[in-house]
Amino acid sequence: MQEVWNSFIQGLLQTGWLEAIAVVAGIASVIFSRKENILVFPVGLINTIIYIYLSAQGQLFGEAAVNVYYTIMSIYGWILWKKKDESQHIKVHVEFSNRKMWLSQLAFFAFWYIVIYAALSYLKQEFAPGVIPAADAFASATAFTGMWLMARKKVESWWWWIATNISSIPLYFVKGYVFTSVYYFVLLILAVAGLIEWSRRGKSIG
Repeated sequence: MQEVWNSFIQGLLQTGWLEAIAVVAGIASVIFSRKENILVFPVGLINTIIYIYLSAQGQLFGEAAVNVYYTIMSIYGWILWKKKDESQHIKVHVEFSNRKMWLSQLAFFAFWYIVIYAALSYLKQEFAPGVIPAADAFASATAFTGMWLMARKKVESWWWWIATNISSIPLYFVKGYVFTSVYYFVLLILAVAGLIEWSRRGKSIG
């Protein structure tokens, strides 16, 4: 435990300003998301662009791919959340997934897990021995699913975020991004709060 604690303190002291900015922006974007505030997307873009660079630098290529995906989906979600009907009412509302959507999101997760795991296994063997295929693929696939569902304001997005955060805490810690590891712990707490909040607001779609 003392060794882990020392690594934790040392990692915090070595945190760069770029990582710190990404962490602050990420926490702010989750808070905006919980409140259904559209600022989640522009603020989130600051976070994702920085983490594309940091993840690639740490040979977390699955996480780098996730942040490229986040960037694309943030733009998509930004457009979707701004859409209004003829009466100028927001078209997308917080709601629970029906059975069909649950099957779709499970299939979506399985597809991306297999694809990312296969790609990372190849990278580990040929180019990047520091890659952790199973853990990185799981964190990445859950994040892909969570972001897709969040853009569509599905309550279940928070369950996928919880899974992402739990798996990302040790993943970044072992790579030396201790501040980011703490960041994912904070996001885990915020994701639980977001799940509670969106569950309260959620509309059943049968």
